[in-house]
Amino acid sequence: MDVINELLERSHRLGADPRNTNFAGGNTSAKGSESDPVTGEDVELLWVKGSGGDLGTLKESGLAVLRLDRLRALKGVYPGVEREDEMVAAFDYCLHGKGGAAPSIDTAMHGLVEAGHVDHLHPDAGIAIATAADGEELTRRVFGDRVVWVPWRRPGFQLGLDIAAIKDANPQAIGCVLGGHGITAWGATSEECESRSLEIIRTAEAYLAEHGRPDPFGSVVYDTLPEAERHARAAALFPVIRGLASTDVRTVGHYTDTPEVLDFVSRAEHPRLAALGTSCPDHFLRTKVAPLVLDLPPDAPLEQAVERLRELHAAYREDYTAYYDRHATPDSPPMRGADPAIVLVPGVGMFSFGKDKQTARVAGEFYVNAINVMHGAESVSTYAPIPESEKFRIEYWELEEAKLRRMPKPKPLATRVALVTGGGSGIGAATARRLAAEGACVVIADRDLAAAEKVAEEIGASAYRVSDVAVAAGVDVTSEEQVVAAVRAGVLAFGGVDLIVNNAGLSLSRALLETTLADWDLQHDVMARGSFLVSRESARVMIDQAMGGDIIYISSKNAVFAGPNNVAYGAAKADQAHQVRLLAAELGAHGVRVNGINPDGVVRGSGIFASGWGANRAKVYGVEEENLGEFYAQRTLLKREVLPEHVAAAVFALTGGDLTHTTGLHIPVDAGVAAAFLR
Repeated sequence: MDVINELLERSHRLGADPRNTNFAGGNTSAKGSESDPVTGEDVELLWVKGSGGDLGTLKESGLAVLRLDRLRALKGVYPGVEREDEMVAAFDYCLHGKGGAAPSIDTAMHGLVEAGHVDHLHPDAGIAIATAADGEELTRRVFGDRVVWVPWRRPGFQLGLDIAAIKDANPQAIGCVLGGHGITAWGATSEECESRSLEIIRTAEAYLAEHGRPDPFGSVVYDTLPEAERHARAAALFPVIRGLASTDVRTVGHYTDTPEVLDFVSRAEHPRLAALGTSCPDHFLRTKVAPLVLDLPPDAPLEQAVERLRELHAAYREDYTAYYDRHATPDSPPMRGADPAIVLVPGVGMFSFGKDKQTARVAGEFYVNAINVMHGAESVSTYAPIPESEKFRIEYWELEEAKLRRMPKPKPLATRVALVTGGGSGIGAATARRLAAEGACVVIADRDLAAAEKVAEEIGASAYRVSDVAVAAGVDVTSEEQVVAAVRAGVLAFGGVDLIVNNAGLSLSRALLETTLADWDLQHDVMARGSFLVSRESARVMIDQAMGGDIIYISSKNAVFAGPNNVAYGAAKADQAHQVRLLAAELGAHGVRVNGINPDGVVRGSGIFASGWGANRAKVYGVEEENLGEFYAQRTLLKREVLPEHVAAAVFALTGGDLTHTTGLHIPVDAGVAAAFLR
């Protein structure tokens, strides 16, 4: 356990600092002995970070544990570099005990190197040297003979053999620079290994800082927009770009406007460097071979920028298909899609895309790593990434394809971005939770921002970052400006919006003669006007995305049922109900479906009932307020109480994929109220 604990602690320290390695990148290992439960004899073992996972959050369950004697014996059956991929399956025959992670492609590097501890990392400064045109000479200049150059080789068994041989031939060395890739360090103890890793990284950083040119990306040719203008422009472009990036496979987006990105896209050399693509395998597996770069100034008319993006996207798809055709063999996996994963916009920033928010965010983070690498390499030399053919061999590697096949099936609402108004309590909160559980990213919009933030935190509690799943937006739906801001928040967080739930509402139960103009205006402002504003602003985004969408109105049984002391609320709900029909007719041409749900008697967890509506309705019906839910249940055909979760289930039923040809429908969720049957 001491060996394991030391390894985990070292991994966490190295992984916590982005200067040392990227998210989910690199691996660490330790060797030690343990008693074989069968023979009782001590056996040498290798503990190494398994496939997937992240050094900064690595747990014991994320380690692969292998018998070192069996792993090293694989050298005797190694069929050569042309068949080295077969060795990954052979690792399974070297495993010790039950459980643990699957061994990664880098396992051989850790097992074959004769050292008690090994680190393989992807620091920006190290990769800058590894991708410099004169990387081998630069390595000697920076490190002397303490660090040895290893020419580019795709990760695998042969690379492990190469590094082991280089270490044996250079007993003075503490590690190596892997051409086009990263660094590896070793040590007799965990402390020594970590110290050597950090020595390599910090020495590289210091050399680049001391000897690097201050402006390796050239002169500034595009001004950066001020923050407010930049975010407004990003919000206007993001849905269009997301729609283009989802031509083959639907995606979620992430927006980055960090100083590194904004400086890069402002400089004269960024088109040339971007076209060269990234180099480290971890980078381009997530960013694709190269980004799409908009070649217009940030103050170009929006319509011109959109048109140019469409032209560039068409060209990108042609180029990517040609790249695939140039290098594919009969055994290559099929092309996964020709859309960009990274889009760069001068003056505005970077848009990155993936199968979920985390994947999109990490793709962006990796491209920031790539920018840092290009900056370092260009400052002391010339950036020279690995050849395109080698990039293809990794991007369409059968081992990577097998990894993708092992991924769990996406949830029904994966890649969908939902915005739920009134999401801080009751039906809205239940709906937000259900949509997130089914794979959606969720914007929880509520006048009570604290309540919305609490729901977002609850939803995101199991995520690496809460914002990868849910974000909160404070919004009074009666305010056009606040609705625009809330929709924009969803766009900037996830790339757009696809699924709107108009749930915000309130009710004042009063007889006609007691209903004031203020009562009437308030309820119509929140429900009729509010739903209209949210639907209008969301429809703008959905039309720009050209990906279809869903708008759901949480209306009410009272939209069709005439009850006493309810004129303002019932009329507002009837307005919402007809908006469903009107918008279904108008938005169908854009693939946007509009449907409604008519709940009744949702007492428990309801903000409306808790704010006085429940007391008023209980008085109207002559029952105690605490018995109101049961009263409503007993007057239904099914004699069942309706809960917020039942309404949320109806929202999912309408949007989860089975009712793809349904629009303009109202679904009652009232346990059966005959007087409210639709006619």
